[in-house]
Amino acid sequence: MALLGATLACGASRPTTPPPGSANPDRFLFDRGNEALMQRQWNNARTYFQQVVDNYPQSPLRPDAKLGVGDAYLGEGNTESLVLAANEFREFLAFYPTNPRADYAQYKLAMTHFSQMRAAERDQTETRAALRELDIFFQRYANSALTPEVKQNWRIARDRLSESGFRVGMTYYRQRWYPGAIDRFREVLRDDPGYTGRDAVYYHLAESLARSDKTPEAIPYFKRLLDEFETSEYLEDARRRLLELTAQ
Repeated sequence: MALLGATLACGASRPTTPPPGSANPDRFLFDRGNEALMQRQWNNARTYFQQVVDNYPQSPLRPDAKLGVGDAYLGEGNTESLVLAANEFREFLAFYPTNPRADYAQYKLAMTHFSQMRAAERDQTETRAALRELDIFFQRYANSALTPEVKQNWRIARDRLSESGFRVGMTYYRQRWYPGAIDRFREVLRDDPGYTGRDAVYYHLAESLARSDKTPEAIPYFKRLLDEFETSEYLEDARRRLLELTAQ
């Protein structure tokens, strides 16, 4: 039985080098790398792609194989592999700055940081790094077909950073230190006017101002909440508070 298992295992294994006399050994390796990548066999994919990169410097497939190595590291997804993926994509951009897939490399470089973003209440270093690389993408590749997807992930990252700032403001709000809360809420709105959670910012900023005897400054934020959001958990309270403050 053990012998049969070993035989089956050997039969299932695939060559990691091109067959002798292969007319297009670089293509053989590249195709095998893509197959392994699709099957999430990260190490096998890197083995195939790296052979193209190392052994076929004149191959037209070499740039794509370099990206394949980065994709395999990115797919693996642990901290060490993400660092290695970032290195591969940076090297691609350095070696092939005018390659038609340079936009892809820049996007995936950003995603090595995006994949390491932490929860809003924790350190946001990786979130800032992701946004920095995504902003470079927009600057350099404005006409890229990848732009819609990149914009979606930029918003996710930007929301994460804004949520982090909002949570600091809420800490001050709960402690009733309204000057600190006001400063932080205003900072969130200034830095990210498109923050998808800004209904909460409007409401708590308005409340902080109202509780600081700054009613004229509070009223516009309650109005913005009502004008910009058709659905929000704060709408009913905002209407009530707006009526109270305008009556005063």
